Amino acid sequence: MAIHSIFDYTPLRTEFEKSGISDHFIPLIWKHVVQNPSCDMDSIPSLPSAAYPLLRSKFRSVTSAVSSAVDSKDRVTTKLLIRLKNGTSVEAVIMRYDTRLGKYDGKPRPGGIRSTLCVSSQVGCKMGCRFCATGTMGFKNNLSSGEIVEQLVHANRFSKIRNVVFMGMGEPMNNYSSLVEAIQIMTGPPFQLSPKRITVSTVGIIHAINKFNDDLPNVNLAVSLHAPDQEVRCQIMPAARAFPLTKLMDALLSYQASSNQTVFVEYIMLDGVNDQEQHAHQLGKLLENLKSVVNLIPFNPIGTSSNYKTSKDQNVKKFQKILRGNYNIRTTIRQEMGQDISGACGQLVVNLSEQRSAGGASLLTDIEDLRIR
Repeated sequence: MAIHSIFDYTPLRTEFEKSGISDHFIPLIWKHVVQNPSCDMDSIPSLPSAAYPLLRSKFRSVTSAVSSAVDSKDRVTTKLLIRLKNGTSVEAVIMRYDTRLGKYDGKPRPGGIRSTLCVSSQVGCKMGCRFCATGTMGFKNNLSSGEIVEQLVHANRFSKIRNVVFMGMGEPMNNYSSLVEAIQIMTGPPFQLSPKRITVSTVGIIHAINKFNDDLPNVNLAVSLHAPDQEVRCQIMPAARAFPLTKLMDALLSYQASSNQTVFVEYIMLDGVNDQEQHAHQLGKLLENLKSVVNLIPFNPIGTSSNYKTSKDQNVKKFQKILRGNYNIRTTIRQEMGQDISGACGQLVVNLSEQRSAGGASLLTDIEDLRIR
């Protein structure tokens, strides 16, 4: 008999319906489990008597466990290694930001430190991006919606999570049904996260982008573009062959027309590959009709075998200057967090022997602080 996470909504609702139990009890169950993560099902109060044997036999309050939690030297970043019920593992990263460093309507923000969780949606990844450590694992399996939500449950024990970004292991839109259900759970009781504080990153799964706004209104969309033309994109992202750039841009324009949402464009800076001035001009022209924020990402080495090098600082700044000055595109340079614990962008790969090196990052602004209103 399959044992499910209590946060696997569809199986839980189905079992309740079979037993004639109202699904209105489900948020009450989740609230108790969030407050008591390792609780026994019999300890959940005020349920119909028929619910208890059903929950005991088919569900667990948590099906995963934190195997290790490693802090960066500056304690701004915490990387969690989470073991799933099938014996595989994923990584989730907690990043702490200072909201006072961002701006809202051009004015300094009030507040202080808050936390964003970077979650995984798959064990490994099918996309095989050549600059990403997760791609070296190959694809193992999809996570259930409950396994995705459990990352949030675990992370809240370390730091109160305000924002969630689907930028961990895996391509979220290749696990679309679990992605949608997990976000619907996160934005409902008892978590009550704002959809505007959730961001989903994709390499550009066009058929999923086409229905994203209908299924997840007000959730932020980020696209891992990484190149301004199809040839270079396929060179560094083999899966891009299935998603031609012209069709991807059409999908993004259609998405924006229906959602009125700003699209976040992620662009990893690879020395001599996609970081030259002509690439900046190509990107500017490509995005001229799309309301977007471009996030330039320094390449994080993924081992001695990597074929790529990090772009020189002056090239990154020149790239930003061209996009801003010539094309009036809001462009930021990502300040990396968690490099010393391999928790930065592109570095997530399950490795039980944690490698530590000198480094760290100061508090910085979050992606949601860049949201254009």
